[in-house]
Amino acid sequence: MAENKVKKIVFLTGTRADFGKIKSLLLVLHESEKFEPHIFVTGMHLNPKYGETVREIEKCGIPNIHRFVNDSDQSGQDIIMAETIRGFSNFVKTVRPHMIVVHGDRLEALSGALVGAFNNIFVSHVEGGEISGSIDEHLRHSISKLSHFHFVANEEAKRRLLQMGEQEDTIFVIGSPDIDVMLSPNLPNIAHAKEHYGIPFDNFSILIFHPVTTELSTLHFATDQLVNAVTESQLNYIVIYPNNDPGTDIIFREFQQRLSNNPRFTLVPSVRFEYFLTLLKHSRFIIGNSSAGIREAPYYGVPTINIGSRQNGRIKNKAIESVRNCDYDTRKILAAIKEYTNLSSRHAPVQHFGGGNSGRNFLEMLERDDIWNTKTQKQFLDIDF
Repeated sequence: MAENKVKKIVFLTGTRADFGKIKSLLLVLHESEKFEPHIFVTGMHLNPKYGETVREIEKCGIPNIHRFVNDSDQSGQDIIMAETIRGFSNFVKTVRPHMIVVHGDRLEALSGALVGAFNNIFVSHVEGGEISGSIDEHLRHSISKLSHFHFVANEEAKRRLLQMGEQEDTIFVIGSPDIDVMLSPNLPNIAHAKEHYGIPFDNFSILIFHPVTTELSTLHFATDQLVNAVTESQLNYIVIYPNNDPGTDIIFREFQQRLSNNPRFTLVPSVRFEYFLTLLKHSRFIIGNSSAGIREAPYYGVPTINIGSRQNGRIKNKAIESVRNCDYDTRKILAAIKEYTNLSSRHAPVQHFGGGNSGRNFLEMLERDDIWNTKTQKQFLDIDF
């Protein structure tokens, strides 16, 4: 590396999902004498409604954790983002990091990228170059344009970033970091996972349904159709609460009113990523619109019933045999549930997002001198037409 002093790397996390994605990257830097990782924790992590998942972050043993409350239940997304920018800006001026690492497509990640750009700090974006439904895709591409380095899951994501005018020597295919955890031999066993979350049944499926922010006018109908189907199926479900996007309260109310007193449903505010993977691996299928149905479930051969448009375009999920796409229609959803309930075996595992060595790949990139000699002034790469 160009300098001998330890590099301070700040990771920003606002949700249980993005922390699951960056955890292996954090830990590999924590084990290195060349880097000093810091974690700026905000968003859902600090909200009791979602289980105060900051406590799971603290269990990782990384000492430099900073909490910042960026929202209230009454705040709009734009106000939450403005507050995140204010808090994170003050934080980086105190810590003075060499690099900011953000993940995915959340407003917290965009806030971190903006702060880095305005303060002339390197920004690394994990899992850019992907496509999905709702406003998330807009945010993801905006974050990529503000970032200096891109740590992507596969060649398809890399090609999209090249289309967006990013320099090829700033794009590194490291795989998806959550696969590092998925393939770990240290996941909890199923008995422990069930006991930890009070799950009373042996045979179960997983339900995760998030609001699509560009389809709020039909969200109540969509939730109603899904709830109708799962209740009529007479199967057991672990229901994990949605994220904190606009429209979440509609889903909350429907779940509480119609599922909370039904013994076939166990409602859980949040599940630690390692425990979630164990539960997923042992589930009949996963239903809803979580990216876990497109990314993690196929690695285990677990069937996915993908509802609605939220994951449109995500690795061309129509080509993944284990993924069944459904409209917001109770009858069609029930037909898919029946189909997957009658399966006699798992699907063949599908691996589109790396082989479980993302953390090591990430460390190797940051250890290179040329990374730190990169200019913070970006250049747009024109494509020859």
